[in-house]
Amino acid sequence: MHPQLLCSGVTTVAARRMRNIVGSLLGRDGWTRRTHEVKSVSTSSGDSITIGEVSYKLKKPQNPELVPVNHFSDSLPQTVVQHLRWIMQKDLLGQDVFLIGPPGPLRRSIAMQYLELTKREVEYVTLSRDTTETDLKQRREICSGTAFYIDQCAVRAATQGRVLVLEGLEKAERNVLPILNNLLENREMQLDDGRFLMAAERYDKLLQEHTKEELDRWKIVRVSEDFWVIALGLPVSKYKGNPLDPPLRSRFQARDIYYLPFKDQLELLYSAGTNVAAERVSQLLSFATTLCSQESSTLGLPDFPMDNLLPAIRVLNTFPMLSLHKLIHRLYPYKNFLAKDGHTAVEAVLNKFELLESQLQQTSSSILSVSVSKELQGHVDVKLSITDKEITFQSPAGTNKAQPPHSNPTFINTPGHSQLLAEMMQSHIVKDICLIGPKGSGKSVIAKEFANMLGYSVEPVMLYQDMTARDLLQQRYTLPNGDTAWRPSPLVTAALEGKMLLLDGIHRVNLGTLSVLSRLLQDRELDLYDGTRLLRWDRYQTLKDQLQLSDQQLQERSIFPIHPSFRVLALAEPPVVGGSASSDSSRGQQWLGSELLTMFLYHTVTPLAKAEEMDLILGLTPSVPKEAAEQLLNFTHSLRRGNDPTAKSLASSFSTRQLLRICRRLSQYPEENITHSIHKACLSRFLPSLARSTLEKTLKNCSMQASLEDTERTSDYCCAVKDDVLTIGKVSAPIYSSAQKLKVPDVLFYDNPQHIMVMEDMLKDFLLGEHLLLVGNQGVGKNKIVDRFLHLLNRPREYIQLHRDTTVQTLTLQPSVRDGVIMYEDSPLVKAVKLGHVLVIDEADKAPTNVTCILKTLVESGEMILADGRRIISDPHEAKGKLNAIVMHPDFRMVVLANRPGFPFLGNDFYGSLGDIFSCHAVDNPKPQAELEMLKQYGPDVPDATLQKLVAAFGELRSMADQGTISYPYSTREVVNIVKHLQKFPNEGLANVVRNVFDFDSYSKDMLEVLIEALHKHGIPFGAKPTSVSLAKELPLPEVRMTGHWSINQGGNARRKLLCPTETHPVDVKGPVFLRVQRHPCNRQESRALSFTEEKAQWQLPMNEVNIICDVTSTDDVLYVATCNPVSLYSMKKDGETVQFMELYDVFPRTISGVWQPFVTVAPLGSPLDGQVVLHEEQSNTVLHVDMVTGAVRRLTLSPDADQTPSGASNWWSGKEQQGGYKLCRDFAHKNWLLFYREDRNQLDVLDVLEGLVHSISLPINLKSVFLVAEDRWLLVESNTNKKFLLTKPMHIAAEESGVCQLHSISEDLVSSGHGTAAAEVSIPQMLSSEQMPNENLSAALDQKIISPNRLVVDTASFAQIVVGFPDLMSPNEVYSFRRPADLQTMKAAESGAHLFFRSGVRSSTAKRENCVCLLSANQVVRALPPNKVPLKEIYPKNVTPPMVAAYLEVTDLTSKKLKYIPVPRSMSVSPYTSWLSKVSESDVLTSALGPGSVVTVDMGGCIRLWETGLETLQRSLTEWRNMIGKEDGRPLQITIQRDSGLDVSAPKHGKVDLNNAPHVGGNQWAGGTGGRDTAGLGGKGGPYRLDAGHKVYQVSQAEKDAVPEEIRRAAREMAEKAFKERMKEIGMSEYDASTYERFSTAVRRQVQALRIILDSLQAKGKERQWLKNQALGELDDTKIIDGLTGEKAIYKRRGEQDPELGSPQQKPKRLRVLADVSGSMYRFNGVDGRLERSMEAVCMVMEALENYEHKFKYDIVGHSGDGFDIPLTSTNKVPKNNKERLKVLKTMHAHAQFCMSGDYTLEAAEASIKELAREEADEHFVVVLSDANLERYGIQPERFARVLTSDPQVNAFAIFIGSLGDQAERLQRTLPAGRSFVAMDTKQIPQILQQIFTSTMLSSA
Repeated sequence: MHPQLLCSGVTTVAARRMRNIVGSLLGRDGWTRRTHEVKSVSTSSGDSITIGEVSYKLKKPQNPELVPVNHFSDSLPQTVVQHLRWIMQKDLLGQDVFLIGPPGPLRRSIAMQYLELTKREVEYVTLSRDTTETDLKQRREICSGTAFYIDQCAVRAATQGRVLVLEGLEKAERNVLPILNNLLENREMQLDDGRFLMAAERYDKLLQEHTKEELDRWKIVRVSEDFWVIALGLPVSKYKGNPLDPPLRSRFQARDIYYLPFKDQLELLYSAGTNVAAERVSQLLSFATTLCSQESSTLGLPDFPMDNLLPAIRVLNTFPMLSLHKLIHRLYPYKNFLAKDGHTAVEAVLNKFELLESQLQQTSSSILSVSVSKELQGHVDVKLSITDKEITFQSPAGTNKAQPPHSNPTFINTPGHSQLLAEMMQSHIVKDICLIGPKGSGKSVIAKEFANMLGYSVEPVMLYQDMTARDLLQQRYTLPNGDTAWRPSPLVTAALEGKMLLLDGIHRVNLGTLSVLSRLLQDRELDLYDGTRLLRWDRYQTLKDQLQLSDQQLQERSIFPIHPSFRVLALAEPPVVGGSASSDSSRGQQWLGSELLTMFLYHTVTPLAKAEEMDLILGLTPSVPKEAAEQLLNFTHSLRRGNDPTAKSLASSFSTRQLLRICRRLSQYPEENITHSIHKACLSRFLPSLARSTLEKTLKNCSMQASLEDTERTSDYCCAVKDDVLTIGKVSAPIYSSAQKLKVPDVLFYDNPQHIMVMEDMLKDFLLGEHLLLVGNQGVGKNKIVDRFLHLLNRPREYIQLHRDTTVQTLTLQPSVRDGVIMYEDSPLVKAVKLGHVLVIDEADKAPTNVTCILKTLVESGEMILADGRRIISDPHEAKGKLNAIVMHPDFRMVVLANRPGFPFLGNDFYGSLGDIFSCHAVDNPKPQAELEMLKQYGPDVPDATLQKLVAAFGELRSMADQGTISYPYSTREVVNIVKHLQKFPNEGLANVVRNVFDFDSYSKDMLEVLIEALHKHGIPFGAKPTSVSLAKELPLPEVRMTGHWSINQGGNARRKLLCPTETHPVDVKGPVFLRVQRHPCNRQESRALSFTEEKAQWQLPMNEVNIICDVTSTDDVLYVATCNPVSLYSMKKDGETVQFMELYDVFPRTISGVWQPFVTVAPLGSPLDGQVVLHEEQSNTVLHVDMVTGAVRRLTLSPDADQTPSGASNWWSGKEQQGGYKLCRDFAHKNWLLFYREDRNQLDVLDVLEGLVHSISLPINLKSVFLVAEDRWLLVESNTNKKFLLTKPMHIAAEESGVCQLHSISEDLVSSGHGTAAAEVSIPQMLSSEQMPNENLSAALDQKIISPNRLVVDTASFAQIVVGFPDLMSPNEVYSFRRPADLQTMKAAESGAHLFFRSGVRSSTAKRENCVCLLSANQVVRALPPNKVPLKEIYPKNVTPPMVAAYLEVTDLTSKKLKYIPVPRSMSVSPYTSWLSKVSESDVLTSALGPGSVVTVDMGGCIRLWETGLETLQRSLTEWRNMIGKEDGRPLQITIQRDSGLDVSAPKHGKVDLNNAPHVGGNQWAGGTGGRDTAGLGGKGGPYRLDAGHKVYQVSQAEKDAVPEEIRRAAREMAEKAFKERMKEIGMSEYDASTYERFSTAVRRQVQALRIILDSLQAKGKERQWLKNQALGELDDTKIIDGLTGEKAIYKRRGEQDPELGSPQQKPKRLRVLADVSGSMYRFNGVDGRLERSMEAVCMVMEALENYEHKFKYDIVGHSGDGFDIPLTSTNKVPKNNKERLKVLKTMHAHAQFCMSGDYTLEAAEASIKELAREEADEHFVVVLSDANLERYGIQPERFARVLTSDPQVNAFAIFIGSLGDQAERLQRTLPAGRSFVAMDTKQIPQILQQIFTSTMLSSA
C-alpha cells in the first residue's frame, strides 16, 4: 500500500516529501546515465509531451475528473521511461496494447503514468470471472417504469474518446471478451438498443454524403479517433487463468513489463530505507530476485512479491532491529504454502545470502501503549517494546476511541499473542494484513482486539465460495417506485467510512473473484458497476485542488475519496500443501499463489503453546477443575505433536475454541467425565475405524480411560416438568413462556434412557448458550429428539431444510417481485433471529459447505449481512440509530441436524467445516435394551420374543455396517415401521414384514446372503415355508407294568437297622489365587431359520481341538461346561452374548500326555453364592471353589489327616484301571452342600460350603454308588452285592447333637413276569430323581388317578421306572416299569455308527457319564444314546441312509406314551485322544437338563445345542414360529368393492334366471350375479341367500402358481454354463484353473462388492454437476431477478459439468502398493492357519476391486521374502485384466513362497516402497504391508518398523500382521502407531482389514 495515505493531506510539504520517497517506481535524483528524457513542451500550437524522440500532442480533456492524478513522479527509472516511450509509439499508431508481466501493481502503474502524462480520460474496468457482456457494452436500468439502456465502459470509452483500461483479461470467462473483437479491430460494434458504432474515418466519409440528422436517424454513432485500449494481463501458462482467444490476441501489441532491474530497485529501496544498513537491503533484494528467477519457478515456487519490498523496507526503517528472516516470512510465508522440498530450496537461498537464522530467535515484542497522536490527525502514537528497546511511531487509526492494550477482559493476552499483535502493528503502518491460522485458533478474536486497540470499527464480511464480484462490491435492488438502483456493499461503505474491513475466509473465494480487490488493496482505487469511482485520499485532494471543485460537486460526478484510515485485515486457513487449486477438492486447496502474495503482508497465528493455552483456558473459565483442564491439554497436545495425518485431522476437532467450550461445560458440570467430552467433541462414534483406534491409543497414552463405558444408570434417567421447571436427568431449566404456541413442536415420543441422556447433554449445552449440532445416521430419531426437546422447553421452532441447491440467498431471504418492485421474504433463519425462536436446520450436510459456512459469522460474532442490505447485529447498542439493522433476539438458538460424514450418505462434511462452532452430539441407534422398551410402546401387542429377535438382528446388522461389511446402516426407523405393521396386522408373519425393509437389497445377491445369515442367526425365519416342520418321528412306548416292590426294613433286628457315627471338622482352605476370566463373544445361531426342529439354538465354545469335554450342568439359565485336557471351565447365560472362560491349567498341571487323565465334575452353588462353583477332580480328589466373577480359586481339603497325593501318585503311574475314583453327588448343590464318597470305601463326606464344615459319616458297608433321593434320605448301593440301603439322617447334623444317621436295608421283591421266570438280577439305577413327579404327571403315566410320594428311576433295562411311595412311606413301595425290548448293557457296539468314524470300536471301560436326564415337569426322560443302540430301521424308511450323527436323544414321554429319537449332528472336530474320550461318554455328547422342558447337549467338538423336548414348550414354539412366518393358507385373495349404490333395498327376490348363464355384475335384476342388490348372488347386499351360478372353482395353490417350471430353470442354468465356458475359452483358462481361481474369488466376493459400490458412488459424487451461471436458459437465478426485470437474457442458471479451471493442476490418480509376504514361513504355516491363502485372497481382492478404476488408482503388487524385497507380481502399467492373469499372479505368489530362501525383508521392502512411491506424482500415496510379523526372530526392533511406517508424511503406510506365534503380533501392535497397524489373528480378517483401510483413508477423499 502506498504511503500517501499516511499523510492524509495535512500539509503540502509533507505530501511533497512523501511523494519524493514514494510510489512503486521512484528513484533518486542525480543519476548520471539518462538516455530518454520525458519533456513537457508548451508551444503556441498546444502542449506536447516528448519521450526520447517520440512526441505526442496533448488535447484538453472534456471530463478532467476522469484523468488520473498523482501517479507520476519527478524521477523515473530508465526502464519505466522506455516502457512509456513504447506505449507512446503504439498510441500514435493507434494500436491497442497489452502489457503482460508478473502479478503486482507495476503494469497498472505504468499505464496510469502514461495516461496522466498525456492527460487522457480513463474508463477502467477490472475483469473477473463474473464479468458478463452487459458489464462491458450496455446494461438496462428501469426508470419510472421504463427500461433504458445505459452505456457501459467500453461503449462510453468508444463514443467519448477515452482510453479503455481492461485489467485481468485472464480472469474473464472465455465467451465474454470476443464481443470486443470487432471494436478493437474495426472500431465497430452493434449495440443492444439498435445503435451502431462506426469507425471515425467511415463516419466522416458518410457525413460528406449525408447530414448528421440522417445518421442519427439511422442510429449510427461515431467512434472517437481518440478511443484506445490498454489491456493488462498475466502470462497464463505460468499463472492461473484462461488463455487468450487467438483472434483477440492478434488484435493487441504486447509488451513484457518485468520487475524493475536490480540496480533500479536497489536505488529505490535505498531511498526508502535511510536508517537501514545498505548490505541488509541488498541481501533482501538478492533473495527476492533469486526467487523470481526462471529456475525457481521450475521448482514450482510462487514468485516473490517484489512490490512488497518497499513497504517491508519502510518497516525496517522504523524498526531497524527486526530480523530479515522474520520479515521475509511476512512477505513470503514459505512454511505455510510449500512442501518439504520447497522449504529446503528456499532455505538454501536464504542461507546463501546469510539470511537464515537457525532458530528464529524470539525477539520478544509487545505493545506498551496506544494514545491519540498530537501531530497527525487520524493517527495514534503507538509505543512498542522490541527486545527491550522502546520505539514510538505513528500508526493510522480508526474513528473510535482507541482502547489501551490489556484493557479488554475477554481477551487473555498470552506472550505469543502479544508478540503477534506487536508484529501486526508494525505491518499495519505500511500495508494490509492477512492472518493465516487453522480454524478455532483465535484469528477472529485477535483481529477484533487489534481493531479495538486502534479504535477501528470492524466491518466483518464472510466470504463464501460462489461469491461473485457483485456480492463483494455492489448489488442491485429496486426502489419503492420500481426503479433499479445499486446498493454499495459493506466493503465499499467500510472504505468510505474508514473502518477496518475483516475479510473472513479468503481461502474460500475463487481467485477470479478476489482479483477485483487487487486495485483497492494496492492502489486504494476502485471503479464500481454504476460508474462510481473511489479514489485514494491524496489523489482525491489533488483532483479537488486542481479542478477547484467542492466535495459536493465531485460527489455529483460520482467520485468519492477512500478514507485514509481504511484498512483490510484478511483471515484465512492455512493453504493445504499439495492441495489442488480448485476449491471443490475435499482435501482443501492451495490458495496462496503469486497474485495473492502481492496483496497482503502475511502473519501466521501459531498454535498456542501448552502453557499459554492453559492460561487462556483458566483466564476465560476460571472455575474449571484444573486437573481436568490439564488432562485435556495433555491429550490435545499429544495429538497435535504427532506427524501422523490421522492424528492431525483429529487434532483439528480440538481447536482452542472447542477446548474452551469443553472447559465451560466442565466448570458448570464438574462431575462430568472428561473422556465423554472428548468423545463428544470429535464425534468418535462416527470416526473411521483407523481414526478411532488412534484416538483410543492417545487417550490410553494420556492415561485416561479409552472407551466410554456406558454406565447403565437407566433408572434415574427421566424427564419431568414440575412447577414450570423442566428436569432432564440431573439438569433443570425453567420452561420458556411463549406467546407463539403454534410454533412449539408437539411430537409422539416414547421416552427411552438413551435419548434422554442425549437430551440431558443437549440441555447442558443449551443452558450454556451453545448452538447445537446433532449428527447421526438416518432414522435414529434426530428430529424426534429435537422436537421433543423443544416441546419440553416450550420453545417455538422455525424449520428449514437444506438441499444441494441451497444458496446463501435462499438461506437468508426469498426474493419475489410485486408490482415491479423486488420484495424480500424473510427466511425461517431471519424470522428466528428476529423473534428469538429456535431455528432447526435439517439435512445440513446436503447443502454445499460453502453455503453453510455463512452460519459461522452468525454463530460467532452474531453478525450477518442479508441480500437486501439489512444486517443482523447482536449488540443492541450498536444497532441504535441504524435504519437497516435487525437486532438478534437474545433467545435465538440454532439446532443443526446432519447425517454422519462419509459413505453411504455422501453428503458434504458439515462437521468437518463447521463442527467447531457448534456443540456436537452424536445420536446413535438406541442400545438394545432401550430400543426394546421403545418398540414395546409402539407395538404393545407384538410378542416380546419377536421384538427381541428384531432388536438383536438389527443390532448385528448395525455393527456390520460399522465394520464396513455392509454399506447401509439399518436404523431404528426401519424397526419401528416393522413393529407398527405387526401391531396393526398381527397375522402377517415377521418373516414377511421384514421384507418391507430388505426388499431394497433383494437384487444384490451378496448383500442378501449377509442379511439372510444375520436374520437366521437371530431366529427370524426369512424365506421359510410354514410347512417346513421336521420334528422327529414318534414311536409308541411299551405298556407300563408293575414289576415289583421295594420294602424298607424297620424291624427291630439290629443287623437291619444300623447306626452310623458322624464326626465334624472345618474345611482347610488354601488360596485364593486369582486367575484371568476371559470373555469371548458367543456367536449364537438360532437353529429354526429355515425349518422347525427340536433344536432351538447352537453356538461353539472357544476351545482348542485336543481338549475334551467332560461335564455339562446348568442352573436356571446359566450353563457350565468343564473340559479336562487342559482343565478349564466355561460358563455362559442361556441367551447371553458372551462365554466366560477360565483356564485352570496352573492348578492341574498336565503331566506326560495321556498318562494322567483327569476327570472333572462341576457343581454350581446356589444363593447367596450365585456364580460360584465347586470343581471336583475324581482321581486326585482335588476340590476347588471357583468364583467365575472375580476369578478367585480356592482349594478345599476335606479330610485333615490324609494328604491324598501319595495314593494319587501311585494311581497316576499305574497303567491298570484305577482302584476306585472319588465321586461327587451334586443334586443339592443349589442348597450349598455336596456329598463326596469313594468307590469301594465306607465313608461319606458331606461338605457344607457356607459353614465351611465337613461331616464324615462312617458306614458299615462299602459303597458302589450313592443317590440323593431327598435332602435327608439317600439311597446307597453296596459294592459287591448291589444291595440297596436307605440312609436317613437329621436335617442339620451339627445342630442336633442327638441326631444319628440310621441305615435301613431295602429288600426288592420282583413280581414274576408273564413267562413265569423271575428277573435274575437286581438292577442298578443309572439315575434316580431327587424330587417327586407332580401328581397329574404321575396319574398320566400310570393311567390311574393317584396321589403319592414317588421317584423316577432309570436303569439300562427300562425306559423308565416309577417307584410309588418311595422314600417317605415305610410300607412296600410299588415299582412300575416301561421295559426296553433289549437291555442296553447287552447290546454290543455294532460295527456301524458315527463314533466308529473317530475311534476304535473296543471300549476300554464303562463310560463315566450316564447322559440321562429327567424332566419331571414335562414328564419326560431324555438320554443320549450312540447310534448302535437306536432302532434306526424303525425311524428311517428303507431307502434312506441314516445321517452321520454324534448321538441320538431318546425322549421318553410318559404322558403321551411316545418315544422319539432326535439326531444330534456330528461335531466338527474331535480330540485325537479317542480312548480317553470313550471313558467320558459312550456317545459323542454330554447332556444336562435346562429349565422345565429343555435339554442342552455339548458334543465333543465343543458345540452346544439347546433342544426343546417337552410337548408343551414345543407346541408353544411351533405356534410362535408359524406366526412369524405368517399364515398363507393358499386361498386366492379376492377384491371386494363396497359401493353404496344410494338405492334402498327393495324386497329380496330370487331375480330373473339368465338362460345363457352369462356373468352379471350389479343391477337388481338377475339371479346368480355378483355385487348387486336384492337378488340371490355373491358379494352384493340385501339378497335372500347366496347363489353360485355353478361354475366349479378350480383352485391352484399359491405356491404352485409362484413356482417356475423346471424346464425353464434348466434352460437358464445351461445358458449360464455355456456363457462361462465361452469366456474361459476366450481367455484360455482350463476348467481346473477356473475352479481354483473361483476359490479365492468367492472368498472375497462380498468385500469386492462393497468396495466397488463405494468407488462407484464416490465417482458419481465427483462427477456431480455444478451450477453454471449467466445462462440464456435454465432456472431463474435469484441473484439476477432485477436483471430479469430490466429485460436481460442471461439471467438463468443450469446444472452442467463444470470444466476444470484452466491452469488448475490435473487430478492425479491415487497410488497404491500392496507388499505381499511371500516368504517361506507363509508356506510353512499355511497348514496351521491358511495365512498364505488369505494373503492370496487379499491380493485377489485388490485386483478385482480396482478393475476398471485404473484412472483413479494406480496400483502394483510387490512380494517380499528371503530372496529380496522387491519381487514384482504386477506392475502399474500392466495390471491383470482377466481371471487368467489374476490367477497367474496368485500362482506366482504360491510358488515363490514354496521355493524361496528363508529370511525376512519386511522392513527393507516397506522402506524401499515408501521412498519409491514418494518420488512418484500422485494425489495420495498408500503402501500396505502384509507380513507374518516374525520380526523378533530376525532381530528387527518394532521401533524401527514404526519409524519406517511413518518415515514420509506423504505416504500413508499400513501394516497388517498375520497372527503369529503367541502374542507376538499383539506386542508389535502396541509399539506401532495406532491406526497404522492391524493384527489379523484370524486370517479371515485380512480382506476385511484391507477393506477398512481402503474405506477410511483412500476413499474418504476420492
